[in-house]
Amino acid sequence: MSSITTLPAGPLTIGGLQLDVPVVLAPMAGITNTAFRRLCREFGAGLYVSEMITSRALVERTTESMRLITHHESEVPRSIQLYGVDPKTVAEAVTMLVAEDRADHIDLNFGCPVPKVTRKGGGAALPWKTGLFRGIVEGAVRAAGDVPLTIKMRKGIDSDHLTYLEAGRIAEGAGVAAVALHARTAAEFYSGEADWSAIARLKETVTSVPVLGNGDIWSADDALRMVSETGCDGVVVGRGCLGRPWLFGDLAAAFRGEARTATPSLGEVAQTFRRHAELLTEFFDSEERGCRDIRKHVAWYFKGYPVGGELRSRLATVESLEQLDELLGTLDWSTPYPGEGAEGPRGRAGTPKKPALPERWLDSQELVGDDRVTLVDAELDTSGG
Repeated sequence: MSSITTLPAGPLTIGGLQLDVPVVLAPMAGITNTAFRRLCREFGAGLYVSEMITSRALVERTTESMRLITHHESEVPRSIQLYGVDPKTVAEAVTMLVAEDRADHIDLNFGCPVPKVTRKGGGAALPWKTGLFRGIVEGAVRAAGDVPLTIKMRKGIDSDHLTYLEAGRIAEGAGVAAVALHARTAAEFYSGEADWSAIARLKETVTSVPVLGNGDIWSADDALRMVSETGCDGVVVGRGCLGRPWLFGDLAAAFRGEARTATPSLGEVAQTFRRHAELLTEFFDSEERGCRDIRKHVAWYFKGYPVGGELRSRLATVESLEQLDELLGTLDWSTPYPGEGAEGPRGRAGTPKKPALPERWLDSQELVGDDRVTLVDAELDTSGG
């Protein structure tokens, strides 16, 4: 593993929060629940953000949304990401989090590229409507008060409809505490290579608050290189930590200029995988659900390690912690870190595709015609928390 020794970034300040290292765990649906956040925190330092939570569902206090905003006592600071398309509803959700002391940091999602979100004008599609975007961000900042509020966005809808520079200026003017950019468009999904030059351009545009970069950080060296090449104030790590929570230990060591040890043996991976299953069982308050949820992590954890197909299949159908212990016990725990085979991209990249958008969404950057009806429909969808 190569090692970049320059230290281009120090601690990160987001509003009143002082982070020892400039590292943020990106919200990932079905992944960054309390269990995974606690596991990552056991290895490293930084800010660990919740799964995306729908503002409408939170205002309505649905069972799932209330479960998703619940933090373990060890989680400090507490960070929650909200999604919404209506300024009033988003402000109400932020007000609730602040009034009930449920968050130390709130992030707004303007980067989700998933069709079921963008086809209703949400996620990465929303900043195109500049007036709506401004209304949501300004209202949320007012509602947040002293709690730092940030945004995470993409470059835009596609290469012909880029929104990030204007959105960055609007957010900065509204008083956000930081701006994060995933350096891809919605059309790119997670395909190809992230355009880090866009992060540099955003950093040149937004000058009074931190700019965080996201996209293609698979190692601590990638993080240091991103900060060095773009001048960004910190990094947001998503798919790179799937099955590799120890990456946050490596990131912390890299930014502090300390020796790095993110080369776990198969036994250490097995122990971490078991710990993850244990934390999921606690999170769901159900061994069955915890074991069912850990299954999707099998391929990520054991990427590059000599774990046979039959054993991987059995791990991917595990039903109890006892069964999991039996299966992990059949591994050769002394097997060393496999090097390059365990590194690099992980998670589904997808392929470039035309984004799903509301009809005639691109005709104007202001709300016109049926746009408001579309947004009402989006607000009524309280799925995903």
